[in-house]
Amino acid sequence: MAGLPGEIVAERLRALERIDAIGAAIRGRQLAVFDAQDGHLADGQRTTRSWLVHCTRITRRQAAEYKEQQLLAQAHPVLHAALAEGWMLSTSEALQVARWTRQIPTEYRTKAEDLVVTAARAGADLRDLARICGEIREQTAKPDPGPDPGTSPDGEDGEEDRDRAVWLGTTFRGAGVIRGDLTSGCASMVQAVLDALSAPQGGGDLRTRPQRYHDALAEAMRRLLASNLLPQRAGQPVKALVHISFADLCQLDVDSGVQEKWIAQYRARWAAHRAAASVSTGDGGAWLDGEKARKIVCDAMLIPVVTGDLDPGAVDELILLCVQYHRIRIGTPEPADTPDPAPVPAGQAGRPTELTVMAANALAELEHQIIAKVLQVVSGPGGAASFLRRQLLGKGLNGPSLPLDVGQTDDIPIHLRRLVALRDQGCQYPGGCDQPASGCEAHHVVHRADGGRTSLTNLKDFCWWHHHVVLHQMGWVLIAHADGTSQVRSPAGKTIRSHSPPPRPARRPGEPP
Repeated sequence: MAGLPGEIVAERLRALERIDAIGAAIRGRQLAVFDAQDGHLADGQRTTRSWLVHCTRITRRQAAEYKEQQLLAQAHPVLHAALAEGWMLSTSEALQVARWTRQIPTEYRTKAEDLVVTAARAGADLRDLARICGEIREQTAKPDPGPDPGTSPDGEDGEEDRDRAVWLGTTFRGAGVIRGDLTSGCASMVQAVLDALSAPQGGGDLRTRPQRYHDALAEAMRRLLASNLLPQRAGQPVKALVHISFADLCQLDVDSGVQEKWIAQYRARWAAHRAAASVSTGDGGAWLDGEKARKIVCDAMLIPVVTGDLDPGAVDELILLCVQYHRIRIGTPEPADTPDPAPVPAGQAGRPTELTVMAANALAELEHQIIAKVLQVVSGPGGAASFLRRQLLGKGLNGPSLPLDVGQTDDIPIHLRRLVALRDQGCQYPGGCDQPASGCEAHHVVHRADGGRTSLTNLKDFCWWHHHVVLHQMGWVLIAHADGTSQVRSPAGKTIRSHSPPPRPARRPGEPP
């Protein structure tokens, strides 16, 4: 392909755009049918958009564009028909024109889109189409009836108010990304604040205008946080969760603090958290380290969180020690060499494999129970982790420990809710959900009515929809496994697992595997 002439490659690229336009028109129509039938409910998803993200494995931005294609098929039949021809309007052009014509009164919209398509057929480019839409909107706009305090908080027109939105996200490396549609009143206030705080600081200020606007926004936020005008959380403007590994606690009495070794080891882990938050929602907080963390927590409420990592080799040794201890305690001698296995009776050739699977499952469950007992020893108010933290860490981090299991209670303590949110980072519906931890509720995996305990191991975060509608109203059954994975089963028998690989398309007859 690298040796193809540029003219042939150019024609192929144009052909791909025509194919994309036709595919977008088909997709929009199919999504309209799927949405009308509430097809997303069969997979436990609240909306078609969330179904697209979690069941077709596309990004949220791509799902938003697909929803625009659906709206094009539903509300813009003229533009949709032009897109389906494949050569008159590209996908991005059709969606942009639809955004413009939605600002034209409904009674004139179809005629306006007819004029736009006719102009495009005659060769008008996107700039020409924008002029046409702008002129039609100006000529057909209804008289301004004046501000209506009942429809807009700042007295602006209702259409502009309905379209207002701000999105705040992060990049793969943790930088913030802001996108939004501001009302004219809001935009003027933002402009005034940024202009007031972004003046150059002398002749040596080499910052560009966008850089000065960024710094002005940061300064405005700092002043607002320091003004005591915001609703506070537990009496503090910022809440910081201070992570300390159990292994580092064990070394503090020797190394005299969490020093360079801790910083190097956990910087990579922090980077992983930041990267994950750039494509999902997380717990509503920012993952900071180093100097940035030190600056922001100077006035914060500090909450120490001791974490630990599982050493598989240590688990194996622990199990062997448990077995030896049990044999000594009951007086059983050490086993001799393992005898040869007995012959398998006729007709039961499949039993050894089945027994092996059963034995592996039993061993996995036994390991899980042993690890749980170990955690009871090292964690909790009287555990080793608590003792080391209270003895070795400074003021603000050496307060009393709180239990991770409070038995069968009607209320879930705030510290358990906080730990569940920190662990889960968002809704734990196995089929996928983008709700952040701040919008989730702790759910008992084993219900309290069935003897379930209010403990960290028996709690998972779910958003309101998946908690109350899917699990409680629709009757889906949640099953949590010892390895941290989970699955749900619908009343109709459909099973959705949290860590299944992407589904492979079915092979056509005669196609090789």
